[in-house]
Amino acid sequence: MHWIDLTIFVVYLIFMLGVGFFFLRKNKNTDDYFVGGRKMSSLHIGLSVVATDVGGGFSIGLGGLGFIMGLSGSWLLFSGLIGAWLTAVILVPKVHRLSQRQNLLSFPQFLANSYSAKVALIAGIISAIGYLGFTSSQILAGAKLAAATFPALSFNTALLAMGVIAVVYTVLGGLKAVIYTDTIQWIILMGGLIFVALPLCYFAVGGFEAVKETLPSSFLSFTNISWQQFLNWMATVIPIWFIGMTLYQRIYASQSPKSAQRAWFIAGLFEYPLMAFSGVLLGLLSKVAFENGMLAGAGFPAGAAIDSEMGLPLLLKTVLPVGLTGIVLSAYFSAIMSTADSCLMAASGNILTDILKGHNHPSSLRLSQALTLAVGGVALLLAFKMPNVLELMLHSYTFMVSGLFIPVVAALIKTKNNPKAAMGAMLAGGGTSLSLIILDLQLPLGLDPIIFGISSSLVVFLLIVSVTNSKPSYA
Repeated sequence: MHWIDLTIFVVYLIFMLGVGFFFLRKNKNTDDYFVGGRKMSSLHIGLSVVATDVGGGFSIGLGGLGFIMGLSGSWLLFSGLIGAWLTAVILVPKVHRLSQRQNLLSFPQFLANSYSAKVALIAGIISAIGYLGFTSSQILAGAKLAAATFPALSFNTALLAMGVIAVVYTVLGGLKAVIYTDTIQWIILMGGLIFVALPLCYFAVGGFEAVKETLPSSFLSFTNISWQQFLNWMATVIPIWFIGMTLYQRIYASQSPKSAQRAWFIAGLFEYPLMAFSGVLLGLLSKVAFENGMLAGAGFPAGAAIDSEMGLPLLLKTVLPVGLTGIVLSAYFSAIMSTADSCLMAASGNILTDILKGHNHPSSLRLSQALTLAVGGVALLLAFKMPNVLELMLHSYTFMVSGLFIPVVAALIKTKNNPKAAMGAMLAGGGTSLSLIILDLQLPLGLDPIIFGISSSLVVFLLIVSVTNSKPSYA
C-alpha cells in the first residue's frame, strides 16, 4: 500500500480513538455510558442503528453473497427493512415510554418488567453470549479486509490490530462515542462505496458488457434464491430487531418515542435499497474481475480456490488508485467498527446490568469499562477460531432470536404474562438452535436451525401457558 493511503487510514484510526478519549471525560455515570444520557437525535440514532445492524459483517458478507449469487443476495437486507419498520410501529413506542418511567439500561430489564428477574437473568446470559459471537464476527471481518489490503500483514496480526483498536475506543467512550463515531463511519462508508468504489470497480472490470459476457444470467436476477434461503434470512434477521440489545440501547437513548420511530424508519431505508445493492453489486463485480484474471496479481488467478468474502477486498486493492484506496479502506473499517463497538457495549451492558446487577454500584462506570475490555478480549480469542464472517454472525443471530423472540412477542401482546413459560421458551429455543449448530446436522427441507429453535420456543411457551391456565385455583 502506498504511503498516502496508509497515512489516510492511520489518520482515520487516530481520529476514532480521539472520539473515545473525548467522551471519556464526558461520561459521568452508567446512564451516560450505556444509553448516551437519553438525549440523542433521530439522525444520529438512525445512522447508528443502520451502521450497527449492517456493519462489517454484512458489508463483507454482502460482497461474498454478490460473489456467489449476484443481485439475489440483496434479499438479505430486505429483511432488515421489514424488521426496522415493523419494530418502529409495534415495539419502539411502548419500550421508550417504559424506559422513561423506569430508567431502563438493557433489553432484559424490559423482560423483567413483563415477567420476572429470573427471566431477565436468563435473557441477559443469552444476549451476552450472542453479542460476544457478533463482536467476534466484526473483528474477523476487519482482519480479512486488512490482510487482503496489506500484503506484508499476516491474518493473525491483522486480527489482533483490529480487535485492540475497536475495543480501546469503545472502552473509553461508551455509547456516546459509539453513536457519534457510527454517524461518521456510516457517512464515510456510503460515500466511499457509492461515489468511489462502485464507479471505479464498474469501469475497471469492463462495464455492463463484461458482466453479461462473464457471468450467468442468474447473477442479474432477483430469483436466484431458493424459498428456503429466503425464509431462513427472514426468520433470522427480522426477529433480531425485536430482541437486539444494541437496538434497545438506542431506543432508550432517543429524546422521545417519535424521535426513536423516525430513527428506525431512516435506518430501514438505508439498509434497503441503499446498502443492500451497494454491497452485492461490488461483490458481483469482484466475481467478474476474478473470472477474467484481474486478481491474478493478488495471488488468485481465474479458476483458483478463493474465499468469496475475500473477492471484494482484493478487487478494491487491485483497481483503486493511490489516495482512494485509503478512503475506501477507511470506509470498510468504519462499517466494521460501527458494529463491533455496539456489540461490545451490548455484551458488557448485559453482564453488568442483568447478570451482575452492578449498574447502581458507586464504581459502576469503571466496572462498565473493565467489563467492556474483558468482553473484547474474549471476542478477539473467539475470532481466531472462526473462518467465516457471515456464518459466525448468523449463528449468533440464530442463538439469540431462538431464545428471546417468542417471550418478547408475548410481552408485547399481553400485559399479564407467565414467567415460567418465558423461561421455558428461552431455554428450549436457545438450546435447540445451539445444539443443531454444534451438531451440524442436515436439517429437513434445507431449513436453518433458527426455524426449529423458534418453533420449539413457541411450542414450549404455549404448552406451559396451557398447563398453568388449566390448573384449578384454590383461592
